[in-house]
This record gives sequence, C-alpha cells and structure tokens, in this order.
Amino acid sequence: MFEKLRAKWKVNGTQFFLIMCTFAVTGTLTAYISRYITTWVGFSDQTFWVLKFLLRLVVLVFGYQVIILIVSFFFGQFPFFWAYEKKIWRWMFGKSKK
Repeated sequence: MFEKLRAKWKVNGTQFFLIMCTFAVTGTLTAYISRYITTWVGFSDQTFWVLKFLLRLVVLVFGYQVIILIVSFFFGQFPFFWAYEKKIWRWMFGKSKK
C-alpha cells in the first residue's frame, strides 16, 4: 500500500516519511485546535450537540487546509502540499484545471 502511494506521488522514501509525518501532525493538531475553539466559544457538555458538531466540522474541514500548509512548511514539504491543496480546492468548488 505504501509503495503504491510512493509511486503515485512520485516521491522517494524520505519524502514519503515526511509527508506521512505532516499528515499525522496536522490531524492531531487540528483535532486539538477544534476542541480548544469549542471550549473557548463556551460550548460544554450541556450545549446542543448539533452546534458543537457544526463548529468542529468547520474547523476540521477548513482549518485543516490551512494547518496542513503551515505544518508542511516546517517538514520541508510545502511544494507537495501546495499542489495537493490546489487539487482539493478544485475538487471542492468544481473549478476546472487551466
């Protein structure tokens, strides 16, 4: 499975490891930040779950896109993730590649 990804992304072993680390750190950081934001806004266990869910979803979906670029910069993988992000945004908003 990892070899297929490496071939698809056209990266070497070191780059692949750094890309995987970037995904791992970004996912963990995004989950932590979304929890922090819902607490900061004042949501508690008594808050209607839909409100809490929607706020966390917005942070997870859109915050993840920003955080992954920041984290990728520190791992030296920004060009890879910038291309990845452009592809994701095209997919999300249906713009064709020019």
